[in-house]
Amino acid sequence: MKRILVKFFASYLALVLAFVVLKPAFMLAHHSLYASAPARSLVAAMWHGLSMDLSMAAYFMVVPALIILVSCFVGGGRVMRRIECGYYIFSALVISLIAILDTALYSYWEFRLDTTPFYYFFSAPAMAMASVTTLQAIRGLVGWLVVAALFYALFYYVAVRKPMPSSAHTGRYGRAALSAFLMVALFVPMRGSVTVSTMNLSRAYFSSDMRLNHAAINPAFSLMYSLTHSDDFASKFRFFSEDEARGLAAPMTGPFEPSDSTAHLLSVERPDIYVIVLESFSSHLLPCMGGEPIAMRLDSIARSGLLFDNIYASSFRTDRALVAVLSGLPGQPDESLSKHTAKIEHLPSIASALAAEDYDCSYYYGGDPNFANKLAFLRASGFDKVIYDKDFPVADRISKWGAPDHAVFNRAFSDARRSGNGPHYRVVQTASSHEPFDVPYDNPRFPEGPKRAFAYADSCLGAFVDSLRMLPSWNRSLVVIVPDHYGAYPPRPLEPMTARHHVPLVLTGGALARTGERISRLGSQTDIAATLLTQLGIPSQQFRFSRDLLAPVDSLRPPFAFFSEPEQVMLIDADGEAIVRLADSEVQGSDPTGRRAKAYLQQLYNYIDSL
Repeated sequence: MKRILVKFFASYLALVLAFVVLKPAFMLAHHSLYASAPARSLVAAMWHGLSMDLSMAAYFMVVPALIILVSCFVGGGRVMRRIECGYYIFSALVISLIAILDTALYSYWEFRLDTTPFYYFFSAPAMAMASVTTLQAIRGLVGWLVVAALFYALFYYVAVRKPMPSSAHTGRYGRAALSAFLMVALFVPMRGSVTVSTMNLSRAYFSSDMRLNHAAINPAFSLMYSLTHSDDFASKFRFFSEDEARGLAAPMTGPFEPSDSTAHLLSVERPDIYVIVLESFSSHLLPCMGGEPIAMRLDSIARSGLLFDNIYASSFRTDRALVAVLSGLPGQPDESLSKHTAKIEHLPSIASALAAEDYDCSYYYGGDPNFANKLAFLRASGFDKVIYDKDFPVADRISKWGAPDHAVFNRAFSDARRSGNGPHYRVVQTASSHEPFDVPYDNPRFPEGPKRAFAYADSCLGAFVDSLRMLPSWNRSLVVIVPDHYGAYPPRPLEPMTARHHVPLVLTGGALARTGERISRLGSQTDIAATLLTQLGIPSQQFRFSRDLLAPVDSLRPPFAFFSEPEQVMLIDADGEAIVRLADSEVQGSDPTGRRAKAYLQQLYNYIDSL
């Protein structure tokens, strides 16, 4: 009996220790974030995350517990030892891989590991690794193996060397019963308690400082939780009864009826439409929005055209942003809808609405369209022509993201120059202003890195607009320019949340009847669809989460902006600003606004579930 207890608890202790040491290692790896935090706060982070460590260790403990149970009957001979060693080698490799990925990706995404990187990797491995240099990959591989070896050494010296229980016939069933009881008892730490509350990420949230909450989270549990809760939209974020949520969110969710008082911007009934989605741009790159003088061509276009200067990016990743811009659906904090092919096939889209009006719809992108299931989304959206990396000469595919921006814009312009009378709807997505910022551009004003990459993408955009001006079709062209999300500049962490999501929305083109204006209506990327279609006189009621930015403001059309990141959502409306921390439903800011943010999110997930 004693051998069983020693073996069991030594094995469990070894696994718990493996997860516990990940916390100080994580904080050390991100010392710039935690250097200013008091020591007691760092200790508190480890303490508040311990229950999650105990839970995750219990999951990994199931196999060792089973080995102990079986050895009560067959003994702890060579075969059982090899099975035990093999399992701990496997566990060491898995835990160390999770730790390495989590630590590396946190620098870019600022949330603990979930299924997102695996979704990107399995949809298009080459594109998912495009931001990683060869040296980084080698360091990651070496780091993985070194950490795995250290973990295995921990498992071996703490657990494996402990003797297996005896297989003697006397007392065999008593030993087996004890082993079975200990195995069943693992469900208590797995579940997190014996009450109705089960283990979830909110257990780690003990502070108003998100850095400390993140430090407390067990990355393996975060990944497992994401894997097991990714498709159940109907049960997520249930803050209110359905009637109460519907009532609170009613002014913010459609269908919205068009207004006869909408301001009209166009001098052409059916213009050629160009939508430019700029990778990782934000308001911080434009002097006209209080930013640095980096994207000076876009700044000039914004000053001479129409600038919507109170717009917010819906999400933090491109796949979510594209759904927001092209289909008017807000990004989700814990999910990428583009991977749910059956649901994206039922989304409305600008392309489908324009195709019904005889528009020719094309999409231009220099990379792999399978990355993040983009091609399925674009085809379902109604794009009859998708130009991507394979459509460019090999000599043009010089970057890790495929063809650089100038080649993509050149192809779009070449098609525009050769096209007939239209009307045409063309979307151009840039990619060069993304890690690793390897661009064919030499500008002494900017050092190599993010600033130079943004300046390069900006120069390509400017050249494209200049070229369009030379075409006879310019007088019937409308160009819509919007970033997808905040990226790598200014450097992270960038606070507050509003600063990360504030983006310009710029309109230019000969089809505009009004130019040189700033429009400060509060809104987000999701409002592009209804605004554009209303200008064309095309019904937009199917876009339930998109509002016309040029419609009059009244109690039925309150201006607001909703946007999300992993673990939190934010709403700005007439009552102020509020951030809802999703792990524990805590509201920071205006309470009425926070209640509406919760109701809006609940209605969003109801809608997605219905697709």
